[in-house]
Amino acid sequence: MTPSGRYVAVAGNMGSGKSSLVQWLCQHFDLTPFFEPHDENPYLADFYGDMARWAFSSQLFFLVRRFKIHRALESLGRPVVQDRTLYEDAEVFAAHLHQQGHIDDRDWATYTDLYETLRRDLRPPDLMIYLRCGPKTLRQRIRTRGRSYEQAIPGAYLRALEGLYKRWFAGYDRSPTLVIDTDRMDYVTELFDRRALLDALARHLG
Repeated sequence: MTPSGRYVAVAGNMGSGKSSLVQWLCQHFDLTPFFEPHDENPYLADFYGDMARWAFSSQLFFLVRRFKIHRALESLGRPVVQDRTLYEDAEVFAAHLHQQGHIDDRDWATYTDLYETLRRDLRPPDLMIYLRCGPKTLRQRIRTRGRSYEQAIPGAYLRALEGLYKRWFAGYDRSPTLVIDTDRMDYVTELFDRRALLDALARHLG
């Protein structure tokens, strides 16, 4: 059981297993889940069809919605776990779109100003769990879960995101961290992996 108000965040690329881990954590540590709002984003299908046209709008939606989710979990007063964070939205996904020219410099300046303003007003997680996973496994999982708007995502896009994730996590210092290699650890069916993960989480969560 985690202390009242404990905040755990789960970070990782598309297909890395965030939602599955969030559900597993809820079962074992009595956490309240806050899931990624991808199904609520009205720009997402358009974005995957035309990134240059819809990148800025889509990322603004995610940033504001994620801020609202963060505020809601802060005020809940019980242990929570969040599927993807505001930090990743800005420092991985939006940053990649800017690097690729899908968000121009003027819009990027507006976006980063808003991000820094919102970020300073938020409580960091008590534990950041990073799910590390190779691009080949990511592609397999994306195909398996079958979201139509994700099926045409280029492999180069996933590899670029994974590189940004590694760079972001290497510099992340806002809270204690735990890394899980989800393409090698099977905590759902393998008892040894499950025990090792439970022991690691218990050291952080008490």
